[in-house]
Amino acid sequence: MNGRGLYFWVAGAVVALDQATKAAIDRLLSLHESRTLIEGVLQLTYVRNRGAAFGLFSDSSLPHQSLVLSVLGLLALTAIALYAWKLPANSRLPRTGLALIMGGALGNLLDRARLGYVIDFVDAYWGPHHWPAFNAADSAISIGVCLLVLDILLHPSAQQTAVPNPSTGRTE
Repeated sequence: MNGRGLYFWVAGAVVALDQATKAAIDRLLSLHESRTLIEGVLQLTYVRNRGAAFGLFSDSSLPHQSLVLSVLGLLALTAIALYAWKLPANSRLPRTGLALIMGGALGNLLDRARLGYVIDFVDAYWGPHHWPAFNAADSAISIGVCLLVLDILLHPSAQQTAVPNPSTGRTE
């Protein structure tokens, strides 16, 4: 498998896991039905997110909202893929992070294009405080972002770009 092939598999695995879990939730739960997994902490709750990440704009009735969010998602996915393609072969951590982000973005994009909304179902809470419901794709995106931040923290000099020295005109 070439250097990039593994990352296609990672992204594909994320999409497959995401779509399989969403199909299971759609089949096993009714809309807004909840099932407790860990009392006081975690439950499955079937919700439909018509908005962006973490339910932003989900209560809005913007014209063509699903189409606009799908196009924005596709543009972001394309930009991430182009960036990932240009990374050196030895950039394993950022490539893995970007593969997770791309798989998650594609999983949610498939929902939005096919259904007009994204299926969310993981409901984490503590007492009356609930985190917005999320899904496997959202988890992959979050883990991918954490890997990118970790890479920046572990390799800060790799993140700096060469800057020309004004007195010599040379790049340093």
